[in-house]
Amino acid sequence: MMKENKDGGADHRYDPMHWKPLSHGREGPSEPPDQDKIDAVYRVATEWAQRMEKSRISEYLELLHSPWRLIWLNVLSGTARGVGIAIGFTFFAATIIYVLQVLGALNLPIIGDYIADIVRIVQHQLELNTY
Repeated sequence: MMKENKDGGADHRYDPMHWKPLSHGREGPSEPPDQDKIDAVYRVATEWAQRMEKSRISEYLELLHSPWRLIWLNVLSGTARGVGIAIGFTFFAATIIYVLQVLGALNLPIIGDYIADIVRIVQHQLELNTY
């Protein structure tokens, strides 16, 4: 991509293949860039492009440009998280109550009475809530 100067000739200062720092205001014959440097720049650029593709930054930017879709996805994920917490807590509480019932059935001297009281209270509360 060379620009033309006022006389219609090619101006090599803007040509990427003819770059060379000017020394004391004089232009000298330009040398082609070192192939190793070009390969290194290509590898770095390719690595960055692959990293950006892995991070899915383009999908994130598209999501930011559509706020209603972002709101809908957040409502959906919040609902799913709430249902998951409720189900998980139910299983956890049922497991704890089951373990306490088993320990209460063992008739341990001190712990058995305490556990039996807890189980009775929980079962009483469950019976009150079922009506």
